[in-house]
Amino acid sequence: MSLPTTSPTMIGRASDLRALQAVFDAVAAGESRSVVLSGEAGIGKTRLLTEFTRSVRSSALVITGQCVDLGDVAAPYAPVLGLMKDLVAQRGRDAVLEAAGPGKASLATLLPTLGPDAEDQREGGVGRLHETVAVLFEALSRDRPVVVVVEDVHWADGATLSLLAFLVRALTCDRVMIVLTFRSEDVPRGHPLRGFLAELDRTRRVERHTLERLSRSDVLRQAIAIRGSSLDTVSIDSVYARSEGVPFFVEELLGLEVDRDGDELPDTLRELLLARYERLPPATQQLLRVISAGGVCVEHTLLERVFTGGPDALDTGVREAIGSNVLVADATTYEFRHALVREAIHDDLLPGERSRFHAGFAEALEAGVGGEPVAAAVSHHWMLARDFGRAFPATVRAMEQAHAAYAYSTEAQLGERLLEIWDQVPDAAALVGRSRSELMRRTASALRNAGWTDRAIAMVDEVLATPEERDDLDQAKLLRDKAFYLANLGRPGSVDLLEEALDRVPPGTPGDLRGVLLTSLGARHMIIGRLERAIEYADEAAREAVRTGSARNASVAANIGGIARIHHGELESGSRMLATAETLADGDGSALLRYRVNASDMANLLGSYEEALASALEGVARAKELGVERSSGLILSSNAVDPLVALGRWDEAEERVHRALALQPPLAFSVYLRQSLILLTLWRGDAESAATLYRRWRKGMLSLSGLEVQTRFGVARVVMQVGLAAGDLAGAWSPAGVGVFDAPDHRPMPAYDLPALADAARVLARVRVALAAGTLDVESGPFAGVDDDRLRQLEERWRALLAEERFWPTAPLWSALVDAELGGPDGTGNDVGAWEAARAMAEHPFAPAALAPYTALRLAEARVAAGDRPAAQDTLVIAVAEAATLGAGLVLDGARALAERASLNLDGRPRARGASGSIELTARERQVLQLIAEGLSNRQIGERLFISAKTASVHVSAILRKLGAATRTEAAMIAGASGLLAANAGRTDRP
Repeated sequence: MSLPTTSPTMIGRASDLRALQAVFDAVAAGESRSVVLSGEAGIGKTRLLTEFTRSVRSSALVITGQCVDLGDVAAPYAPVLGLMKDLVAQRGRDAVLEAAGPGKASLATLLPTLGPDAEDQREGGVGRLHETVAVLFEALSRDRPVVVVVEDVHWADGATLSLLAFLVRALTCDRVMIVLTFRSEDVPRGHPLRGFLAELDRTRRVERHTLERLSRSDVLRQAIAIRGSSLDTVSIDSVYARSEGVPFFVEELLGLEVDRDGDELPDTLRELLLARYERLPPATQQLLRVISAGGVCVEHTLLERVFTGGPDALDTGVREAIGSNVLVADATTYEFRHALVREAIHDDLLPGERSRFHAGFAEALEAGVGGEPVAAAVSHHWMLARDFGRAFPATVRAMEQAHAAYAYSTEAQLGERLLEIWDQVPDAAALVGRSRSELMRRTASALRNAGWTDRAIAMVDEVLATPEERDDLDQAKLLRDKAFYLANLGRPGSVDLLEEALDRVPPGTPGDLRGVLLTSLGARHMIIGRLERAIEYADEAAREAVRTGSARNASVAANIGGIARIHHGELESGSRMLATAETLADGDGSALLRYRVNASDMANLLGSYEEALASALEGVARAKELGVERSSGLILSSNAVDPLVALGRWDEAEERVHRALALQPPLAFSVYLRQSLILLTLWRGDAESAATLYRRWRKGMLSLSGLEVQTRFGVARVVMQVGLAAGDLAGAWSPAGVGVFDAPDHRPMPAYDLPALADAARVLARVRVALAAGTLDVESGPFAGVDDDRLRQLEERWRALLAEERFWPTAPLWSALVDAELGGPDGTGNDVGAWEAARAMAEHPFAPAALAPYTALRLAEARVAAGDRPAAQDTLVIAVAEAATLGAGLVLDGARALAERASLNLDGRPRARGASGSIELTARERQVLQLIAEGLSNRQIGERLFISAKTASVHVSAILRKLGAATRTEAAMIAGASGLLAANAGRTDRP
């Protein structure tokens, strides 16, 4: 009995099809979305996609790519190559290149026919390639929605996964739908796809959809659709039980020739998959065994070369296999109806067959049969043929191809393959063109570039421990590499390694190695605040660049030397030197990016916010012209955030932060962006969310802060400001907060010291208030040993640092803030004159926008304390107006609290207090207030008073409302200043 291969109608997938259609509708409306479709083998993923793409093809551009199974090492960009071929076939080469924009030359990495006229395909690196593909899809989607289908991503190489992840993150408001499929059972723990999927799960524009098995009624419907008639109950029960509701297995079981007496159906999966195959003539089985070694899809010309049975036998065998629903064919290729059948036949090959067939395919590919060979495929076939002598040079070529295509994970895996078979290949060093140690260094570099930096370090350590003879230059390169890898991970040790490497490369050594080491050391010393050493190395690097004629090193040396000099106080000479870095770069993209990043950052640190923003945005525009806006340009876009915040353009800044973080910038820039977002969230008035973000990102931020002065002080500002807002005075006082100035390796850097000193002064004032109120535990914990003398000494050290750094352009602003925060007879920030001076400085262009409403609020508080209520009322109105315009919710909360406790009105109209002006608290509230002042959390208060944390929270809220305090710390200050805490100490009344 001959039955159709599949059901003419799709069974049991109506809801799945509707889900895909709903996503497509959202995409058509202008929102990029992605779907990850998973399920076990044979569950119907391809059938569902076939039906879906058929339904949308009239209104969308649909392109498909198929991942290829090459064992442990996948061919670079195999499915993306399929996408590009499909796209060119539908739209034409010229239209594709036009849509790809300025980075079109990089498409030759994927499809050489797209870039024969490219001058430099590697300019911009992998970031440019990613950006170009994104630009291509964006441009095409302007005409009609684009549906990108990539099947079987469990076989995808790392470069493909990296590109797909970038596209999912980068494409947001374009009409692009990305659909990915994978076999759920082929992704065990540790599989690269798991990390990829976890990353996608953090993106709101991605939906995960799992195909479930068919029910018994669905299997019956499928059987009726295939057979044209129903099955008896026994037969359908048997098919359902053996297939377990997997559609492909249902089709295979129904397709077997079962006589009416009820011959038994196959019991095992292997028997089922091979059932059709085993019913074919021996010659056809032989042909299918050859095809199974060829891969998922085999070109006719390639098969013709490998199959030894002759053209007639080949044609006959193919017709029989197609007629038996084992093979499918198009104009040029053959493919098994399902990959499971190919795998079953291939697993059934005898050792001799396996070696002969794979060797045949390797030889044919090397001879150019079927087009330009993919070296990774040639290597794969020689490895399965167990011919290591021929696999070795093929793997070397594959490694070079992978490197050229930025497929670093594949390059690393191929390097590890070469190392694995090194000892089995005579003259391996001659074949690869380098020593084993050099191959390991090259492989370690690929591991780092692929994101496997820990493995890269381990491999370099293994090389360093190898007793192989190496000259000083090779040893220096290894030390340099390890230093770079440690820095990538934010780990210490890179400076010592770089200096050890430099000792092995004397002056006059040919090449750029010494120059690279000198610029790297200059950069590392600058980052950790050793400015004199940074200047020395930068100057020596400049001389070395002249000797070697390296424009890049000359630019980088001027960049580092200029920045270090500015930080050191040589503002004019440093600025002149920094300006030469752009000219010296001579068009070098890497050096220019480095210059623009540092130039815009320095302008921001000097208080020239408009200049900083313009410089950063100019770099972003140039990056867009070059086709690297969302890769290299991402760093410059990040540099625009802080000047935007300082200028009061908070919405733009926040949007840029979220967009940049979604694209996963380098580690350091990710930390900078997170710091900015935390503080922006805090100043907008959401202290709780700011504290949550800090807790989430704290580990990564603190790890990098040990290596960078910029990060260390950025984190300190976050810790202090979040701590103050959350009532966590101990946290603000911690080594990561105020304690940053006590670090043994602290060296003056005014750009970072000065703003942090203003925050530290505010913390010190709060500590003084708590100390005076008797609410600090000075016997143990973070405040152990704190007294007035220690606080006075601390203030004196900070003021000495202020005096030392008064040369910095913004020093007058931050000095005025420190004076105001610590003003007044008790040093707690209640001096009207000091706040008037700070308010005046906050109106200068170099003052961040948030300081205007903040200083107005603090001036209003000082005037209330001084008894000048009319002036306080006027100042408060100004503070409210400025804060409202800016969106500074933190200041508005403080203003409301001040208005409540001082009987002022936010719109300027006076408010009346109670006749006595006293603050009435219940006995329980007085107890809770005392514990608030001691710094206890709601849970700790509940434990102390034998009440629930929720009940404690209710009391805390009531206290804050009655005191007009915005935070717990402010409540403690008000209570201390008003004598409530002292009164509580003498009370004996119970709740």
